[in-house]
Amino acid sequence: MAKKILKRTDSKVATRARRRRRIRKDLNGTAQRPRLCVTKTNTSIVAQLIDDDTGTTPLQLKTPKGKTANVGLATEVGKQVAAQAKAKGISQCVFDRAGNLYHGRVAAVANGAREGGLKF
Repeated sequence: MAKKILKRTDSKVATRARRRRRIRKDLNGTAQRPRLCVTKTNTSIVAQLIDDDTGTTPLQLKTPKGKTANVGLATEVGKQVAAQAKAKGISQCVFDRAGNLYHGRVAAVANGAREGGLKF
């Protein structure tokens, strides 16, 4: 009798989308405590503070053009987000990893924001 070969039919994109929906159902950003959403691509990192009540984005930062995002640059983005949030009077936020694993560049943005003074 031949062995059955189990195939994984889900793609990375579908798995991440499912994970993102599962995470987002419990997260909600407000004006006092916006959602810090971190999105990553192969070349850049985008960090946004989002107020879900009004549907606005009071702050958005992206890695500089021409530089490839690595862990060090992601930490700097986190620190810059914290500094600009403090200037706007925001001291707390809710961290949204957008379906990405809390590892590498995503964790570096979170650690940089914490070092900059944001509280999760």
